[in-house]
Amino acid sequence: MTEIRICDDFDLDKLALSGQCFRWTGAAGGGYRIVHRDRCLTVRPAGPGRYRLSCDEAEFCDIWREYFDLDTDYRAIRRAVRAQEDPYLARACAHGAGIRILRQDPWETLVSFIISQNRSIPMIQKSVDLLCTAAGDKLRDADGESFHAFPSPEQLRALDDERLRACRLGYRCAYVRAAAEAVASGALDLDRLCAAEEPETIAALMRVPGVGIKVASCVALFGLHRLDAFPVDVWMRRILAREYPEGYPLERYRPYNGVYQQYMFYSERIGGGEARDSRAEAG
Repeated sequence: MTEIRICDDFDLDKLALSGQCFRWTGAAGGGYRIVHRDRCLTVRPAGPGRYRLSCDEAEFCDIWREYFDLDTDYRAIRRAVRAQEDPYLARACAHGAGIRILRQDPWETLVSFIISQNRSIPMIQKSVDLLCTAAGDKLRDADGESFHAFPSPEQLRALDDERLRACRLGYRCAYVRAAAEAVASGALDLDRLCAAEEPETIAALMRVPGVGIKVASCVALFGLHRLDAFPVDVWMRRILAREYPEGYPLERYRPYNGVYQQYMFYSERIGGGEARDSRAEAG
């Protein structure tokens, strides 16, 4: 058990609702149980800015500090938006304060966002959980509770059609299988993409069947930590049409357009468009 203090923006509930992660579940007694690669962490609030984690300090430093991207100053990213120049985005930043871009596994992120197309978050979570149970390694956390790691490309490729369909993927079965084949065969090298420029990354991802520009941008942002990637879905199209009819100023907000996208998305989807309210204060 480790207790940490976080002075920067960090809000577990907002992160869980941000739409970037699908393996966070509510923990008994509050907080969340989070599966990342072959580890499972329970994290609970322990007072203002303090959190109690089920791992030891070495594991926190080796794995979870990076996962939560705690070396990036998100408060400074928020405050770089000037309310006088862009009152809507300033309000969205204030409303979404506490969201960070998690450093998730690229392979898991690719499959999760292929699955995510035209589906609700609970349905995505269910399919991801079924995939993990069907093919992932069964492990135990620090409390002795069992969990399943996300299956490797080889493990997913080995699933027969019947077992894959049982994971409630619908037409996405073929796309998940194609992604597993691409990564397992080396046709798609996610490790190399971690160091590639964003245009090359997007182009490589879009060569996978079923991966369009929106899914590729989500993988770039949430799996490869390209903080300037800017996914546009139905929520973002609504925001851009309403708030930026002459075009969103991507150049002004580089290299953090993806972070600002998350604040806007959260404000629109979870806050009911609260950032539109001119009475809200930017912080």
